[in-house]
Amino acid sequence: MSQRLGFDHVTKVFPGNGKDADFVAFDDITLEAAPSEFLAIVGPSGCGKSTLLKMAAGLLPPTRGNVLLDGKPVQSPPPGVVYLFQQYAKSLFAWRTVIENVMFPLEGRSRGRRNDLRAQCQDYLRQVGLAGFEDRYPWQLSGGMQQRVAIARALAADPKVFLLDEPFSAVDALTRMELQSLVLQLWERKKFTAILVTHDVEEAVFLADRVAVLGARPTALKEIIDVGLPRPRDQFATREDARFLKLRHHLTKSLLAKDAGHAAAV
Repeated sequence: MSQRLGFDHVTKVFPGNGKDADFVAFDDITLEAAPSEFLAIVGPSGCGKSTLLKMAAGLLPPTRGNVLLDGKPVQSPPPGVVYLFQQYAKSLFAWRTVIENVMFPLEGRSRGRRNDLRAQCQDYLRQVGLAGFEDRYPWQLSGGMQQRVAIARALAADPKVFLLDEPFSAVDALTRMELQSLVLQLWERKKFTAILVTHDVEEAVFLADRVAVLGARPTALKEIIDVGLPRPRDQFATREDARFLKLRHHLTKSLLAKDAGHAAAV
């Protein structure tokens, strides 16, 4: 079952070092992803998108406010919340085979179930298109294939909330489209709650149910946009839809605007 994850008047301040003033990453952010929702967060570089996601994962505490998982404050990495990193090469263990990387979240289980767990992880690799690559090492795979391994490992952790930190920005355009479609297929099948941080407006519109727009520093929530495009999404038909083009134009204009404004829903 998926979970609800929200930010309740969250502020994050990084203290200065004596010479520099305190740095306010973002101020008074209130935002919520409903169970099984696909929420995208976009904003200019340096606005604190990844910091917000790290707080959602329990990796950073808020200075003020609360991160809430099903109404309970997140104070450490909670079970069921899985983080997919941008730098796939650094998130995989180079000395482990592909199947050993995918099995990593399950290593606390009983040794007697090892064969069952291996078969389960082989199925996750099949779901991401990597059947037959179980005994390869990450360095023997392309970048896109390595990110597929990371996605399979996330599935093995049985995510209730899946946090995606610009996970496709380091691959080429065609691989990016393939991975976007893969994540959508898995989300539609598994019904986990997904929160995507991205600087790519088209990616946000293509994947999400809603898009939250952050302004430049001092970072605040500018608006929340209901995408409203039909599902399942298609890389060609969806991107050619007049509504897609209108949303892309609106989001791009919003990100280029210098005035952060106030949060709004459209």
